[in-house]
Amino acid sequence: MSSFDFGGDIVWKPSWDDIERSNLHAFMKQHEIASFDDLMRKSTGDVAWFTDAVLQFLDIRFSKPYTQVVDLVDGIEFPRWCVEGEMNIVTNCVDKWAADAVHRERTAVVWEGEEGAQRTLSYGELAVEINRCANALRALGIGKGDAVGLYMPMTPEIVVALLAIAKIGGVILPLFSGYGSNAVASRLNDAGARALFTSDGFYRRGSIVGLKETADSALEQVSTVEHVIVQRRTGQDVPMREGRDHWWDEIVPAQSDVAEVERTAAEDILMLIYTSGTTGTPKGAVHTHCGFPIKAAQDMAFGTDVHSDELIYWMTDMGWMMGPWLVFGATLLGASFFLFDGAPDYPGPDRLWELVETHGVATLGVSPTLVRALMKHGLDPVRAHDISTLRFFASTSEPWNPEPWMWLFRDVGESRRPIINYSGGTEISGGIVMGNPILPLKPAAFSGPCPGIAADVYDEEGHPLRNAVGELVITAPWIGMTRGFWNNRQRYLDTYWNRWEHVWVHGDFAAIDEDGLWYILGRSDDTIKVAGKRIGPAEIESILVDHAAVNESAAIGVPHPIKGSEVVCFCVLNPGWTGNDALAEELRQSVAHAMGKPLTPKTVRFVSDIPKTRNGKIMRRIVRGAYLGNDPGDTSSLVNPAAVEEIRKLGEHGG
Repeated sequence: MSSFDFGGDIVWKPSWDDIERSNLHAFMKQHEIASFDDLMRKSTGDVAWFTDAVLQFLDIRFSKPYTQVVDLVDGIEFPRWCVEGEMNIVTNCVDKWAADAVHRERTAVVWEGEEGAQRTLSYGELAVEINRCANALRALGIGKGDAVGLYMPMTPEIVVALLAIAKIGGVILPLFSGYGSNAVASRLNDAGARALFTSDGFYRRGSIVGLKETADSALEQVSTVEHVIVQRRTGQDVPMREGRDHWWDEIVPAQSDVAEVERTAAEDILMLIYTSGTTGTPKGAVHTHCGFPIKAAQDMAFGTDVHSDELIYWMTDMGWMMGPWLVFGATLLGASFFLFDGAPDYPGPDRLWELVETHGVATLGVSPTLVRALMKHGLDPVRAHDISTLRFFASTSEPWNPEPWMWLFRDVGESRRPIINYSGGTEISGGIVMGNPILPLKPAAFSGPCPGIAADVYDEEGHPLRNAVGELVITAPWIGMTRGFWNNRQRYLDTYWNRWEHVWVHGDFAAIDEDGLWYILGRSDDTIKVAGKRIGPAEIESILVDHAAVNESAAIGVPHPIKGSEVVCFCVLNPGWTGNDALAEELRQSVAHAMGKPLTPKTVRFVSDIPKTRNGKIMRRIVRGAYLGNDPGDTSSLVNPAAVEEIRKLGEHGG
């Protein structure tokens, strides 16, 4: 029916050793659960039991025990978790490990900068740094309930700051390090932030990128921020405002290395993570001490199977969900995590594999976009390094095409390292669906829903659907769900709950094949409907990138007076290929042959880049808006805003 072969072959099966050593198997054995299907039935049928079991499995310690796991008196949309319980998540992430004579010496954070600098912090050392930073914040008058922005590169200091904010009971406000001043200002204003962590700059592809100047420009539009703590990353001169700005290396190391943990309710706000919407106003997802971190650690344990003696590296920025996910998940498991502040293909295409070899990475999280870029260089950069420590690849941010998936699995991973595909979102605190180490895999597929997530695929009438594309939904609450949007209750309800009663509609296209494996096919608001036939853009894009000429593609629907919509495609070509009419027609016909003549693209346009976020997510709504000459909405998350103007010039109103 499409290039996503829902009846495709199994390409990886776990060995008994894989299964027996897994956290997921240990959890199931502990509760005498015989199969994954049984686990799903029990975890979604009795959410309170499952949540309590996960809290015990993760050894989450409360200063005051909860009296009830979940209270649904306000409806499924607004559950209360760990009722009357008190717990500060930093106690569980760091303090309990630092208090253990053996574990305090274990590595928590491993870091490398693009310029080659390296640093490692044990759990004991991390605890000391967090305490000093927490004391510095308190000395500035920042405390419980105060929002503090993080606008920094991926260095150990951003981890220290994140956990220090949590330790004093503050509200973490992660900001993408690539944001411009307006994007930073809008989020600081919306959260009413009182302080900001930033850096003088960072290195990218051998050049210095300034941050402090952008932060200063943003703060001209913000009245609530009273203090700015500045990390010296590059050593460049930056302006410092007297009374407001403080150098990290002057204010933090001078503090005591002992700090009290703030007493917080389990449901006190821990973090606001802003996500871009289809309008110009970003949404602030509200997360609590007993919410986001628990879900992150559960998924890291059961999906990517991280153990306390292993190192996980997920290429991300702290401003994206996967940054805090990495920190909270790894530390709750007492494991080690790796940060790299630089471009993964600089100074050469082997940099990523060099990092794996140098630091002994066991789990490597990538995006399909990065894999497609690395494919161009072949296998020589991979084979130049020993990557034998790798147990798993992992992936998130966008749907896969089968060819790059197979290249990573078969050619790089030697058909023995599974790709743990992961899809959910900021409002989920992790995954709705995910691979795992105990179930087989097909290319580009997910093993199934994450335990505890009552996921399904619905047709347009709200009925369960199999072997066809429909809406991804969730029908029961889970502990990681956002507690709503900051200061906008109705927008939260309208976004997820207004289509079917008591059903979370996530906004993704999904399918379940006859073997029970799952596929995510892109955002359902990216859906293209041609003459009554609804199609996900990823299906068309998969056909295009199968062509030797095409490295990357995006498909959108544009209005048509008779058919409703017709398809327009954008392609980035591989080196050595030239975009011309003949190639465009060949690509049009390849789609027509695979999908049927009614879905033949109106046109194929060649571009140098496609608008995407730093974590590789293609922003089709922005592509469509630019091509049609409309307002593309919030573009602040783009890593390549110049690509928008290129598409606008090619568009129907571009002249």
